[in-house]
Amino acid sequence: MNKIIYTLLVFIPISIASSLLSWGEATTFITAALAIVPLAALMGLATEEIAVVVGPNLGGLLNATFGNATELIIAFVALRGGLIEVVKATITGSIISNLLLVLGFSMLLGGLRFKEQEFQPTAARLNASTMNLAVIALLVPTAVEYTSSGIEESTLQNLSVAVAVILIAVYGLTLLFSMKTHTYLYDVGVADLEENDQGEAIESHEKPNITLWIIVLLAVTLLVALESEFLVDTLEVATSSLGLTSLFTGVILIPIIGNAAEHATAVTVAMKNKMDLSVAVSVGSSLQIALFVAPVLVIAGWLMGQPMDLDFNPFELVAVIVAVWVANSVSSDGKSNWLEGGLLLATYLVLGLAFFFHPVVVGLG
Repeated sequence: MNKIIYTLLVFIPISIASSLLSWGEATTFITAALAIVPLAALMGLATEEIAVVVGPNLGGLLNATFGNATELIIAFVALRGGLIEVVKATITGSIISNLLLVLGFSMLLGGLRFKEQEFQPTAARLNASTMNLAVIALLVPTAVEYTSSGIEESTLQNLSVAVAVILIAVYGLTLLFSMKTHTYLYDVGVADLEENDQGEAIESHEKPNITLWIIVLLAVTLLVALESEFLVDTLEVATSSLGLTSLFTGVILIPIIGNAAEHATAVTVAMKNKMDLSVAVSVGSSLQIALFVAPVLVIAGWLMGQPMDLDFNPFELVAVIVAVWVANSVSSDGKSNWLEGGLLLATYLVLGLAFFFHPVVVGLG
């Protein structure tokens, strides 16, 4: 799977050439999107290699911080360009895609190979409770806006910043809980991460060259930032020429682009009957988006003078609530099968069609 993903690196020079030689916004948008996929995979690999050297605690924090770095960079570039509604759509879309698309494919394909798969139910219930809190935090500013007459934008942003601080604090508590006080609940097996694509154990007596991987991580981060600029700069014209709304692009396409490497990892380990790791990747990524990425973007918008807040499109919130509810209902018992995976995918397809036909085109500044 990784070999296929890394072949997409060829689109880095193609996207640069398309931008410099003006091959058209649609061409630049598509090639930049394809180029981001292998870069996200490389960023994840570099983070994991550095984590091996620095130890489990700092390594876990590093993995948690860089877990959704690609989406954060794309959203930050869009935020700087004033594409506030696109940023919000990307946030909600990332939560939805991880809970429904990634977890759905993992349960479906894993369930087709193994009749029933099991994972840690206690951790699943804790994740569900935390995600419910995140949903409440996303709902409150929107509810305030829709139940108030003439509320000022600055007031809504101040409320959002306050809520963002609370969410980041909760994120810190979840890291402390999962990496320090209750690590046994999240123990997906170190050996699971030390296997190649054929499922064969790899002996790793030598520690990775941390200097090399830090250089790789920095270089990849810069390239992701560059490709994100291409992606965001051409988004308006490209999506229009492709017959897509910016709402659909933000909620469906951009999260798939940014999460492609994680999607592949979650599905691959599920097909090896390691649902604990698969659930940790998919659900953990959604939690990180809601508790870390979204609050950071709100605070960044506040500091940059951009009106970024947690007042979301009501339909996006409905989609998030549906995704959280369905994902929690199928994962609460700590068991999964192919039918439950199919139900998650069917829910994602229904929501995807709704976003595709939704007449609202979010503002592009």
